Amino acid sequence: MLDLDISEFFAEDGPLASAMPGYKPRPSQVELAQAIGQAISDRATLVAEAGTGIGKTWAYLVPAFIQGGKVLISTGTRTLQDQLFARDLPRVRAALAAPVTAALLKGRGNYVCHYHLDRLQGDDRALKSRSEIQQLRQIQVFAGISKTGDRGDLAQVPEDADIWQRVTSTRENCLGQECPRIRDCFVVKARRQAQEADVVVVNHALFMADLVLREEGVTDLLPEADTVIFDEAHQLPDTATRFLGSSVSTHQLMDFGRALEVAGLAYAREATKWSDVSRHLETAARELRLACAPLERLPGRKATFEAIPNADEFDTALAVLREAVDTATNALGSVAERHPDLVAAARTGAEISVRLKRWATPGRGGSGAGFDEEGWGRDDQAPEPPAASALGDGLSTPAAILEGAAAAVEWTGPAVRWVEHGLHHVRLHSAPLSVAQAFSKYRKPGQAWIMTSATLSVNGEFNHFTSQLGLERARTGKWESPFDYPQQALLFVPRGMPEPQSPQFLDRFVQTLLPLLEASPGGTLVLCTTLRAVDKVANLLADAFDDAGHDWPLLKQGEGTRRDLLDRFCKLTHPVLVGSASFWEGIDLPGDVLTLVAIDKLPFAPPDDPVIEARLRACRAHGGNPFSEYQLPEAAISLKQGAGRLIRTEADWGVLMVGDARLVEKPYGKQLWRGLPPFARTRELEEVLAFYKRKQAE
Repeated sequence: MLDLDISEFFAEDGPLASAMPGYKPRPSQVELAQAIGQAISDRATLVAEAGTGIGKTWAYLVPAFIQGGKVLISTGTRTLQDQLFARDLPRVRAALAAPVTAALLKGRGNYVCHYHLDRLQGDDRALKSRSEIQQLRQIQVFAGISKTGDRGDLAQVPEDADIWQRVTSTRENCLGQECPRIRDCFVVKARRQAQEADVVVVNHALFMADLVLREEGVTDLLPEADTVIFDEAHQLPDTATRFLGSSVSTHQLMDFGRALEVAGLAYAREATKWSDVSRHLETAARELRLACAPLERLPGRKATFEAIPNADEFDTALAVLREAVDTATNALGSVAERHPDLVAAARTGAEISVRLKRWATPGRGGSGAGFDEEGWGRDDQAPEPPAASALGDGLSTPAAILEGAAAAVEWTGPAVRWVEHGLHHVRLHSAPLSVAQAFSKYRKPGQAWIMTSATLSVNGEFNHFTSQLGLERARTGKWESPFDYPQQALLFVPRGMPEPQSPQFLDRFVQTLLPLLEASPGGTLVLCTTLRAVDKVANLLADAFDDAGHDWPLLKQGEGTRRDLLDRFCKLTHPVLVGSASFWEGIDLPGDVLTLVAIDKLPFAPPDDPVIEARLRACRAHGGNPFSEYQLPEAAISLKQGAGRLIRTEADWGVLMVGDARLVEKPYGKQLWRGLPPFARTRELEEVLAFYKRKQAE
């Protein structure tokens, strides 16, 4: 069967139709599958935009099964990863009778660690409440009966429960081959299965973690592959920026201080005064936080390295902190061979030291020793800490810890550093301005790369996406959705709205939204561009509901996990859910569950974001137009994502309201709305109400 032409798998009398009740052939799906198959055959890179409803998952699974060799499929989120592995992949494999094996692989923080679970069981003081005692018992039972140890399979313990941090491992505190429970290790088992499987399902975060580790000489995280398929590929630039950068928080420093004190007192009590070492480190971390106090008065409570208000005080506090971290790490390194917990603590200290070094070099005015203005630079004058971020994924021996930080990854290219002041912590961030070079060089010769999403192009062009990832020679293609958008949906941009910056804007937005809520028979998703707007809009809606006598359920981001809010949304009658960034994509609410999506403003990224601010500045410095080259394309892709929540199946229908009149009144607005699905369009409320009346009568 696997010798068939790809199009025959999708035919009315083909294997997919025979195995899947209700299956309908779609020409665009067949064309997409053929293009993917050709790219796999040619070992090329294909960037494929597939409109909603095409069935892109099956379009890449079929060629992957029949000609992909060893295949790695990377999804945008763990939820999509689980869905692909548990639902789509088995169905297509069974329909094709394809003799392929599959494995699911996540980051180590998703698997229960037997060693840390045992340690927590023996530490009564570590449990903070009765609910944690109950959660620990549930995790103990789960670890004893689970074949995978995947925390996602234990629904009784919330995914954001604090206890998960203490019963899973990190790369720094994993004991590797030194672990007494290595034979039971769920991470080792998952990686072994991934090495042996034909198809491995991962997520973008794990893929990027593997990229970073390979730069550091660690190659055992993900298996080698002939074909790599990125689903929801539009997320890759942001994920790459996050992973190719680094951060250090005062929380991490405090945790390191506690860990070194516990390990030192337990296994090398006489070697040094561990409590003093820990206290010195914690004091230095607190002093840094005090030095960052002026940031509380700045927009977003953050500042770039160059714009820190009290630079001298900050630099002094950072120098003291670096010295405290190096002292602690040296003390741990000198006794590390005595116990694996000392190895893990030393590795944590080394990792923190490498990250802090990025903040010490260059100094202000670019005078740091050994600094290359185009890169992270090296601090050749500073003493090397006794460890590296290249120590391996928890597999190093105590001797390896003393090899120094020379192998630490140094990204080339301009970078940005900034400090963020939270309510109870300070976090130091660093990130590359461009990930193109680092990302593109990761593709191995002879490896096929397939990137697909519903939102990769801007006005039919893919340059913005491909340039961000350094994919100059990529093939590109766009396959339109089969949905009848002009009949199924209406885009409404109301007249007479205040300017988006106006204090009256959100009040008018909610007033204009109310008649639509009254006319819409299903649920409503209100998408805001900021968390502050989420709170304001939710409060205004609550007041409006009270005044009008409506008892509609009102859900707000932050009042539960995303999954919990969406589950409740689907079960309630006429719910209204107000959310921000995480609700703009990856949400599937088909049918009459959702008949109205309302977007407050055009999703231009906030200019006070340090990475965006630095990218705009760099674009301007090179003679470019940051608005048209960066801000507008980013907004177009985000808007398309938000609008894509409305129509998910051929039977869906509804209204998309955008409260920001710039969409139609500004010259650049045309580029934005032309990138949306071809909805019918109106600016008149009466036409919207008539649309609702007509669709409900059909």
